[in-house]
Amino acid sequence: MEHITAKLISWASILEDGTRRQAMTAATMPFIHPHLALMPDAHVGLGATVGSVIPTLGAIMPAAVGVDIGCGMIAVRTQYDAAQLPAERRPLREAIERAIPLSAGGSNRKVSREHTRERLAELTRRAEEAGFEPASYAKRWELQLGTLGSGNHFIEVSQDEKGRIWLFLHSGSRGVGNRIAQHHIAVARRLREGEDLPDRDLAWLEEGTPEFDAYIREMRWAQHYALLNREEMMDRLVRQFEEWVGGPVERREEINCHHNYTEQEHHYGEDVWLSRKGAIDASAGRPGLIPGSMGTASYVVVGRGNAEALNSAPHGAGREYSRSKARRTFNREQLREAMAGIEYRDTDAFIDEIPAAYKDIDRVMADAADLVEVRHVLRQLVNVKGD
Repeated sequence: MEHITAKLISWASILEDGTRRQAMTAATMPFIHPHLALMPDAHVGLGATVGSVIPTLGAIMPAAVGVDIGCGMIAVRTQYDAAQLPAERRPLREAIERAIPLSAGGSNRKVSREHTRERLAELTRRAEEAGFEPASYAKRWELQLGTLGSGNHFIEVSQDEKGRIWLFLHSGSRGVGNRIAQHHIAVARRLREGEDLPDRDLAWLEEGTPEFDAYIREMRWAQHYALLNREEMMDRLVRQFEEWVGGPVERREEINCHHNYTEQEHHYGEDVWLSRKGAIDASAGRPGLIPGSMGTASYVVVGRGNAEALNSAPHGAGREYSRSKARRTFNREQLREAMAGIEYRDTDAFIDEIPAAYKDIDRVMADAADLVEVRHVLRQLVNVKGD
């Protein structure tokens, strides 16, 4: 842990100069209370650093929440162990790819599953209560429930240190969440026009204004959409796994957690809006999920409740190479070597997701030792991603 300034504390043993500068700038905003906490996986983001925990009084910076509102992880531990699985894993990967639409614009052709319709009815009711129409942001929002997206979003079948099988996936609020975020970031910028901001993406909405209230209502809806999107995909993943293994799945344990979101929490004597942009809630005893990159370990953890870290922990490995730099640096053969023993779709599309483009997850977890306790270490057997 390093006290960089009175308003910035970092748990990152490796911190690039640009990331440090960006975090220091965000920490100067007048409504930060008591300080900004920088997680071990921190790297440069839009306005605010990815891997930062930002407590604010009377204001929220929409860009500090991020454009994938509610992005996070879900994991289910099954009753199976690795010795019980069929030897050929490719049929499972292909079945998952058929059941769950992938890639940035992926959507369902129609809503045919009963559990999907039930979740959509709940989201429609919540949107009506919040006083907005999701279709005004994304016309296909209903058809995107139960879809993965692209980039670092993934679906995996993994085994833990005892050989027990886990189903594990990472996604958020899809197109509708992105459009909601972009809209309110633009509103905040417009309201702060003419003001001397250190970064236009640190523009904020002031509590008690109609713009602030609208953002909170719609952001909370998008957070719930993300939660249900992960549940929906998990239901489909479980079904495909059951057909492949030839028996029902018992959900022995299930964890579903955000790592891009805002909640009201009490810290250092004040009720603050706590924005975790690439961080998980690590309150004492709270279960959480910290993925590595494709081809490296992921972790099932429990929070230690570190007050200085604002009860937070990292959300993953964190990028070390930008996507464009990764594509210039690495090649498909190196990706194949990194993915040895893991069933995945062999394509150039994933070169920018090669494990070497990310920070060393073991180093990140060592930095997080006083933030979380590791319960399980997961290693991939099957990986599914969108282009």
